[in-house]
Amino acid sequence: MTPDQMRDASLLELFSLEADAQTQVLSAGLLALERNPTQADQLEACMRAAHSLKGAARIVGVDAGVSVAHVMEDCLVSAQEGRLYLQPEHIDALLQGTDLLMRIATPGNEVGPADIEAYVALMERLLDPTQPTAMLAPKPEPEPAPAPIVEALPEPEPAPPVSSEAPRQNKRMTEGGERVLRVTAERLNSLLDLSSKSLVETQRLKPYLASMQRLKRIQSNGLRALDALDGQLKALDLNLEAQEALADTRRLLSEAQALLAEKNAELDEFGWQAGQRAQVLYDTALACRMRPFADVLAGQARMVRDLGRSLGKQVRLEIEGEKTQVDRDVLEKLEAPLTHLLRNAVDHGIETPEQRVLAGKPAEGLIRLRASHQAGLLVLELSDDGNGVDLERLRGSIVDRHLSPVETALRLSEEELLTFLFLPGFSLRDKVTEVSGRGVGLDAVQHMVRQLRGAVVLEQTAGQGSRFHLEVPLTLSVVRSLVVEVGEEAYAFPLAHIERMCDLAPDDIVQLEGRQHFWHEGRHVGLVAASQLLQRPAGQNPSDTLKVVVIRERDAVYGIAVERFIGERTLVVLPLDDRLGKVQDISAGALLDDGSVVLIVDVEDMLRSVDKLLNTGRLERIARRSQQATEAPRKRVLVVDDSLTVRELQRKLLLNRGYEVAVAVDGMDGWNALRSEDFDLLITDIDMPRMDGIELVTLLRRDSRLQSLPVMVVSYKDREEDRRRGLDAGADYYLAKASFHDDALLDAVVELIGGARA
Repeated sequence: MTPDQMRDASLLELFSLEADAQTQVLSAGLLALERNPTQADQLEACMRAAHSLKGAARIVGVDAGVSVAHVMEDCLVSAQEGRLYLQPEHIDALLQGTDLLMRIATPGNEVGPADIEAYVALMERLLDPTQPTAMLAPKPEPEPAPAPIVEALPEPEPAPPVSSEAPRQNKRMTEGGERVLRVTAERLNSLLDLSSKSLVETQRLKPYLASMQRLKRIQSNGLRALDALDGQLKALDLNLEAQEALADTRRLLSEAQALLAEKNAELDEFGWQAGQRAQVLYDTALACRMRPFADVLAGQARMVRDLGRSLGKQVRLEIEGEKTQVDRDVLEKLEAPLTHLLRNAVDHGIETPEQRVLAGKPAEGLIRLRASHQAGLLVLELSDDGNGVDLERLRGSIVDRHLSPVETALRLSEEELLTFLFLPGFSLRDKVTEVSGRGVGLDAVQHMVRQLRGAVVLEQTAGQGSRFHLEVPLTLSVVRSLVVEVGEEAYAFPLAHIERMCDLAPDDIVQLEGRQHFWHEGRHVGLVAASQLLQRPAGQNPSDTLKVVVIRERDAVYGIAVERFIGERTLVVLPLDDRLGKVQDISAGALLDDGSVVLIVDVEDMLRSVDKLLNTGRLERIARRSQQATEAPRKRVLVVDDSLTVRELQRKLLLNRGYEVAVAVDGMDGWNALRSEDFDLLITDIDMPRMDGIELVTLLRRDSRLQSLPVMVVSYKDREEDRRRGLDAGADYYLAKASFHDDALLDAVVELIGGARA
């Protein structure tokens, strides 16, 4: 299951429910603190509520909630520690933050970045002892800065040519007051390659560290067993030599345990430090390839100005995010799609001044282009306040071009209608001009964006304008992929080409015209074995369902059957050796966290291979698997966390991977569950009411029945001393929620207890 699928409406709804409950705790507690600002129980309750909301917001990706809850928590912790005495203005600000958190968590409420920034700035001012505190009062909004008008943008001066001569390669220059060195792109690529491999190498320490922790626990159990044996042998009245031998054995085991603990701690610290440094090295190397988004805008601004004038239209271009950093290779490939979209907005979207005035709009049209970073992607939004798309005219054009029967066209939704605009050769222009009607436009945009492993979506409101939403990777050096197993080898499908992943039951597969198909979104989709395409031996899949990756390239959709879904990974692309030439169906390679090699699939090439197999009639049939007579029992996991959102997210992830899951709301609840039921793994938070995670793990390790149970700690605390504290208490694995994602959790579970079936 992908992160986007996990952050669905149901999870956000749970976050809303948790926010509703926690904001009630905050409101009641803050009103009590207004009467008596030093009530320890109310301070603790409010701090824990803010802390839980911060964690829940981080898990579901609501960054605004994280920012607001974080500054509120800082204020309450300062009050708890006596560094701050809550004044009326502090209570007012905390109540305002409570209301803001509820607005953020309620669907449909618009909370802009400016609101969040203003609130964070207010809290920071109130927490700064050098600044005079001020009562909350509405401030006049600053005058909006004039948007950049394309006519006022000067032409950029041409950049000096970069010589390829080696002696000039490291020539020193100054830019913005900083010294700049010229380095060839090849050397930067090599540096990024080496840093990515260094990052992968540090990941290989994780399973070794986990093994060392298990060894430490086994030896501790051995020492306790020796103590028990000593107690039994004392009743036998052993001779002096036997007693001395037993004492020597205990002493040696104790010394070995102390040395193992010391070296284990050193290795753990080395692994953590190495991972941190490798990440910084990789981030720095990647930053060397980045350029501001403004680098691609100079020609576009002039083009919009000239095209608007030639069409007799008044157009203003507003640009946000000019300093957003993007890989230079991505910038180069974005220029053509942006040109298409901007020309489309001026020509198709913006009306003439006369038409706009009659429609009650300003005579001047507005095109807004915004660039931002989001979850490792460059997000571009290009919108205009023009006339939008005439859906009925579009529907008629679809019928006239025989792309759909009348009956079907009448039932098409707005989203379905708009997808026709991306078909090759499709245009709503009745005649060809220098600007439009040649059938080259949105299909070219979609093709170029897909080449960047990205996606483009069109939304519109009739009479009010259109909006294109583009998402592309920040760098082509990294690709987010689904890693699968085919013929006992790992392969990666770029997520940009994946429609969905699904499990097909035998009855879902049908035979049509001698080929296998399954039903997907109202159409039959052809089913092909990845093992045949990639020329791998068919692997054994013990499951009674077939794992299928649905891939799409333009209007071509196929289901590719694989043996196993390994999971989503962010892969650093390693180009294949030029001496290999073009490898069929493969675009590049990469390294997984354990250092093993994975090949990245060239989806366009693979679809051509599918067509070739279909045309030659050599497509092999995929054998249906019969239901297994008996199923192995599923392994059980206990999740202990006081946050409803965190518990539910972990429960869903583990259930979807096939584990049986029970939950507990705090350490005491978890301890009672552990003593009354059998589990294969404990996953626990640290900061919880009644009994925290450290106490829970300590009790578990002292219990003869539970002391060998694997334990994973999942906590917001990611300092080395916090990790050491959790591991020293007896945890086998420590995962920080700050870097939490589904792959990390599931990989750790598999590492500790294996797959879901016993």
